[in-house]
Amino acid sequence: HGNRPDGIGTVLQAERTTFDEIKERLRVLLENQITHFRYCFPFGRPEGALKATLSLLERVLMKDIVTPVPPEEVRQVIKKCLENAALVNYTRISEYAKIEGVGELSNEDVPAKKRLDDIMHLAELCIEVLQQNEEHHAEAFAWFSDLLVEHAEIFWSLFGVDMNSVLDTQPPDTWDSFPLFQLLNDYLRTDENLCNGSFHQQLRDVFAPQVVRYVDLMESSIAQSIHKGFEREKWEPQGSGCSTSEDMLWKLDALQSFIRDLHWPEEVFAEHLDHRLKLMAADMIEAAANRTFKCFEIWLRKGGKSTDYLVFPEMCIMMNVIIDSKNKALHLCALDHGQDMHQYHTKIDETLERAQVEMARCLIDKLLSVLESLLSKLARYDEGTFFASLLSLTKPVNELGRAYVDFMRGNLDQMRNKINDELYTLSLFEQWYNGQMKMACDWLTDRLDVSLHPYQLTCLMTINRKCFSDFELQGVLENSLNSKTYQTICSRLQVEEATQSVTQSESSGRTFLSKPASSCAIGGDDSD
Repeated sequence: HGNRPDGIGTVLQAERTTFDEIKERLRVLLENQITHFRYCFPFGRPEGALKATLSLLERVLMKDIVTPVPPEEVRQVIKKCLENAALVNYTRISEYAKIEGVGELSNEDVPAKKRLDDIMHLAELCIEVLQQNEEHHAEAFAWFSDLLVEHAEIFWSLFGVDMNSVLDTQPPDTWDSFPLFQLLNDYLRTDENLCNGSFHQQLRDVFAPQVVRYVDLMESSIAQSIHKGFEREKWEPQGSGCSTSEDMLWKLDALQSFIRDLHWPEEVFAEHLDHRLKLMAADMIEAAANRTFKCFEIWLRKGGKSTDYLVFPEMCIMMNVIIDSKNKALHLCALDHGQDMHQYHTKIDETLERAQVEMARCLIDKLLSVLESLLSKLARYDEGTFFASLLSLTKPVNELGRAYVDFMRGNLDQMRNKINDELYTLSLFEQWYNGQMKMACDWLTDRLDVSLHPYQLTCLMTINRKCFSDFELQGVLENSLNSKTYQTICSRLQVEEATQSVTQSESSGRTFLSKPASSCAIGGDDSD
């Protein structure tokens, strides 16, 4: 290794031996510094020193000045140094963690919760160590970047041994270890070198059964809460529905958010989880909707057909449960991606739509039964019946018309105040209005060949006029209100009113000629 022009020099054997000893000591020193690179060159300081050390090691490994060392030989030395460095770094960081209060991870006397907290803290320190390596030392190992990745995998494998020993001591069906997975996975999935590496795969294999078990138990828990919740449900307003529906929807959303926040690294298993959770949500919402509709039918049978009937607030809460479930079904049941991302959402949306339509139909039928009952009472005044002449002697006022208007207004206000969905409420009002007009029109059509009794006319005119104005105030559009059916009713009532006016005038005239002091006209009170 002399500096003569011809590169040839003569040395004594003793000098050669001394040179080799110094060279070996230098090699050992350099390898030791590379093995302890975090501590010999903290934070990459002195700047460029680690890179120079690697270069010097390559020169030391040369057999003579003219023969370069084979690259594979250098790699093997660096590889061995970095393998040892993984053990050194992990041992040092474990000792440092103990100084900060982390107990012996393999000590069975330490409570499981404390051991889990300790391994969490150790994981944070390990991540910090590797981030510092990447920031301060990766550039010096640029020619050996794959070896630095192997160093990191060995480092994590050492951590994995302690991690497994801690997880084995945790009680069954406890989920306190998931934050550890999230911490490690969030780091590994963002590192292009470690993502889906050996430790990342080990992490997936350890936690996949726990994720499946957690989803199983949550599915069972939510199903039981639906069953028990609806059994003791009082149907009091809570949130956008009732206590049971709010609890169910919150749990479904929380479970999906939790699994989503895991950012599961394996695509196939992640898609499986997504499918399962969305199908679970669709099944749970459908079960809740079915239970709600059964309760709705029970409450629908309560209350008679008199004008005292008022839609129960509980029934409005039940309709709100279906409305709220329908609003949240897209978020809870639509898959995150894929061609069939709406396969579960479409199905449950159709189910909830049918429930809404059926609820509206049943409620409208119930409300129309009150009008049907009222028209049956008015039918007793039909011309030519025994009751018509008998009831005429009582000179009735417009009590049935007024009672029905009060019934109509009370139920309009009840539904307006208790049902959350504006469009659904307007749809109910339109259906109810159209049903009333059809029923009244059919009743009048059945009496085309006879004249209405003054009391019948008075009640129907009051109901017809107030129905139009009150539903208009509730937001029903005029093109829906001023339908052909409504116009037919108005025309018939106007003809009847004109006919009775003429009849009463003629009757009054004859009575005046015979008995000026008497009168037999029957008038109805049409005041509001």
